[in-house]
Amino acid sequence: MTVVISDPPRGFTFAQYVICLNGIVWREGLRFLHQRERFISALVRPLVWLFIFAAGFRQVLGISIIPPYETYILYEVYITPGLVAMIQLFNGMQSSLSMVYDREMGNMRTLLVSPLPRWYLLSCKLLAGTAVSLLQVYAFLAIAWFWDIEPPHIGYFTVLPALVLTGLMLGSLGMLISSRITQPENFAGVMNFVIFPMFFASSALYPLWRVLEGSPLLYQICLFNPFTHAVELIRFALYSKMNWLSFAVVGGCTAVFMIGAVLAYDPSRGIARSRPAGGET
Repeated sequence: MTVVISDPPRGFTFAQYVICLNGIVWREGLRFLHQRERFISALVRPLVWLFIFAAGFRQVLGISIIPPYETYILYEVYITPGLVAMIQLFNGMQSSLSMVYDREMGNMRTLLVSPLPRWYLLSCKLLAGTAVSLLQVYAFLAIAWFWDIEPPHIGYFTVLPALVLTGLMLGSLGMLISSRITQPENFAGVMNFVIFPMFFASSALYPLWRVLEGSPLLYQICLFNPFTHAVELIRFALYSKMNWLSFAVVGGCTAVFMIGAVLAYDPSRGIARSRPAGGET
């Protein structure tokens, strides 16, 4: 009697990939719900800029008619897309900080040595962080609505794809940075060298034509800043318009940052080489 033993199926089924994605997203959501201070701080920061900073500069920095606006706008209306992008920028960096903790002593340490593809695990983590940023952004837009900042109603829907793409770009940038950091205490310093230059050297607070009048060099820096294009993509999407240049830049940077993060988290290239000798952690 001949017994035929079939080889076990190789790879993972679609259902198993979905279970992994659901687990990572669900865990990130629970962490967000349990860390109420994170949600409050994510709203307080842009609201301070909106209610205090913008109110003080309303009469000084009126904005003329520039795309995508079809009339003169108040300063607080102009900076709202920049503040939305700032929420996603800070969330991307905070999510990457949690990645440092998880990689050293949390569940991601186990997941990264699992048979699941590393690019898929990182993508799930990135999608989970982006989903959390969307909750924060729409909560901010709801509060801003009571401050008479009212884009077209359809804009709350048309801006969603732009928010997803910019969230992925900023989250993958934070993930790329976190791949080179082994001590969580060092991440706060790195954040300051990334967040504030990206935010201030962009069109988040003032239109680029005003920057050109003051400093041609800063204008060129702003043009090459991916965060500028993230802000402009959100700004146009809020008014149901498309900025194709910003879309191309944000999409391209997302791909580059994500590929860089996947390669950096490869044990043969990134984290393994950054470990101290002797197996210390």
